[in-house]
Amino acid sequence: MNENRKIRVAITHGDTNGIGYELIFKTFAEPEMLELCTPIIYGSPKTAAYHRKALNVQTNFSIINGAEEIEDDRINLIPCFDEEVKVDLGQPTPESGKAALKALDCAMTDYRKDLYDVLVTAPLSCANIEAEGFKFPGHAEYIETSLGEGKKSMIICVHDDLRIAMVSNRSSFKDIASDITKDNVERKAKLFFETLRRDFNISNPRIAVLSLNTINKEGELGTEEKEIIEPAISELATQGIQAFGPYTATTFFGSGAYDEFDGILAMYHDQGMAPFKALTDERSVKFAAGIPIATTSPDMTPCFNIAGQGVTDETAFRHAIFLAIDVFRNRQRYDEPMGNPLPKLYHEKRDESEKVRFSIPKKHENGAPRKPQSKPNTDTDTQTES
Repeated sequence: MNENRKIRVAITHGDTNGIGYELIFKTFAEPEMLELCTPIIYGSPKTAAYHRKALNVQTNFSIINGAEEIEDDRINLIPCFDEEVKVDLGQPTPESGKAALKALDCAMTDYRKDLYDVLVTAPLSCANIEAEGFKFPGHAEYIETSLGEGKKSMIICVHDDLRIAMVSNRSSFKDIASDITKDNVERKAKLFFETLRRDFNISNPRIAVLSLNTINKEGELGTEEKEIIEPAISELATQGIQAFGPYTATTFFGSGAYDEFDGILAMYHDQGMAPFKALTDERSVKFAAGIPIATTSPDMTPCFNIAGQGVTDETAFRHAIFLAIDVFRNRQRYDEPMGNPLPKLYHEKRDESEKVRFSIPKKHENGAPRKPQSKPNTDTDTQTES
């Protein structure tokens, strides 16, 4: 990347009957945002103009024919389709879903041409999107299919230093247990560890692994914990990955133990998202790990119930842009010295003191994990959001 130019942030407009354009216009109404980055909206000029009028905002944008015409210090908008899309604010329709998918497809094409740096996606609804031969499950999975080269993605929910990922994310409740395998736990934990190091600039991440079952008062683990999760944690340790647990979700979050870790690996969606929602505010962001492009989105739905009313809080969208830029810069810093590594001249002796500090005692009162007495003083430089 040319060091003299700003980071180029591609933005897909999301569901055209939702809050996407309101998030974009409000975010870039702040002059400081154009000093930080150069936005490229993948959308529709007519739809954008309709939203701007409905919202009575003055944010201007410049229509360009392609990403090759991008200019700094302005909001660039690339038309992703020629046909006119009827805007019916607050109503998810097949047309609005189709418009969201076309914007995403256009952005994927331009990324393959290396025409921008990071991607931020405005909210859409999977329910009204029909991709040919593909059931649309969400942004991350669609980008994974388009650009992942066989690699699997993982959503990480981020709010300041709280980062939660799930082993089983979109499965129905009855299928969760079948998703919890030793291989899946190891794969997700390893991806989480690598992401925290490369994308979040944490040199030696600590990951808490939650249990699938509730640990009883005697501290006895369930079948999945004994046969799947504990063996996975032990295997991760042999690879130099600091994973601890398994912890019961209720006591883990209730005791505040989450403050002692850089990442938390929940077993299923509600186990991770319920406490995440309870502990965070409007700055929450979703990050798609494991795919080539730094991709974020606000932790929001299209909010059809308030679309077009001008009451949407754009804070999460702004922080999604901040995080995407941070990840892009962290990757550059991480990869640069890795390009020509020096040969390793000695063998490191692994320090097991951390494992002892965070290990779960076999028996304890009420099945609660003992919270570490103090946060270890490690050489960790964590990412901060502007």
